[in-house]
Amino acid sequence: MGGSLENGVAAATAALRVDKEVDYAQYFCTYAFLYHQKEMLSDRVRMDAYFHSIFSNTHHFLGKTVLDVGTGSGILAIWSAKAGARKVYAVEATKMSEHARALVRANNLETVVEVIEGSMEDVSLPEKVDVIISEWMGYFLLRESMFDSVICARDRWLKPTGVMYPSHARMWVAPIRSGLGDQKKNDYEGSMDDWHSFMDETKTYYGVDMSVLTKPFSEEQKKYYLQTSLWNNLHPHQVIGTAAIVKEIDCLTATVADILEVRSTFSSLITVENTRLCGFGGWFDVHFRGRREDPAAKEIELTTAPSIENSTHWGQQVFLLHPPVRVSVEDALDVSFSMNRSKENHRLMEVEFGCDIKQCSGKLLPSFRNKFYLE
Repeated sequence: MGGSLENGVAAATAALRVDKEVDYAQYFCTYAFLYHQKEMLSDRVRMDAYFHSIFSNTHHFLGKTVLDVGTGSGILAIWSAKAGARKVYAVEATKMSEHARALVRANNLETVVEVIEGSMEDVSLPEKVDVIISEWMGYFLLRESMFDSVICARDRWLKPTGVMYPSHARMWVAPIRSGLGDQKKNDYEGSMDDWHSFMDETKTYYGVDMSVLTKPFSEEQKKYYLQTSLWNNLHPHQVIGTAAIVKEIDCLTATVADILEVRSTFSSLITVENTRLCGFGGWFDVHFRGRREDPAAKEIELTTAPSIENSTHWGQQVFLLHPPVRVSVEDALDVSFSMNRSKENHRLMEVEFGCDIKQCSGKLLPSFRNKFYLE
């Protein structure tokens, strides 16, 4: 037990040891552009959830100190101030901090909101805070690993009686049908046809046999076309079975070790007659509940589940099977799921699905295990 705990702590510590310049180039620099901020600020589902969570629960903000982790444009810090916060520390790792300061000044809130440029792991505040607010969620919740910085902020700066906004998060998975798999398979086959034409021409015109590189090229193209998960806005009718929660997070108590690896086994029942199991869709929701001793007056949910009207910029992550499997209503799926951080880039993920399918007749279909890259 003790050894397992020590290994978890060591793994979490190692995960936080990254080259800051490389990390900035790969991740943070994207958020330094207003066009990217505009995309998020235009997401009405996202904006409404945070707006209502703050202004329906002003008792958490009135006269309180607030820390906004990754403030971006500063919108959450501004709302916190308008909800009555005494002081708001808005931390931003990129030059977007300059735009945030301008926005704070334009809204006459510079006496309340202090924008601090720097990484959350490095900055120092003059006091502990009552509230930590952050929009830290990436695709399929954990891609980008920004929650690490929120955990760091919580452990360093949140008062023992403090609250987290959001307070809880969940990851969901469900079987889906989609025509994207056929498209991606055609794209892969087209790239291989092009390779063979290139190989023949190179040998004919330049006398060099490139065939030794066919296998690595094929593996490269398979990863790109067939094994990399896709961003998609699924229609609810594309979900063909019961959804399952694969991870629940209490933002007040979760550690980095808790989210380095996500593992789950779950069952799903097909709910559609005579269809194709084309893969799995993944999404998340977060909740603003306050804490047990200081609950929200009104709990707000932000969900990225497949929807006809309320789509978000996160959409859903789609993990496609090649080939798809024919299934029907009441067929039972026993699924194993795992998600780990990429060794090359800790903000990207590697996902694996294993599945056993039992038809309603009792017949077992061949099981499968597929690996995917969430990049």
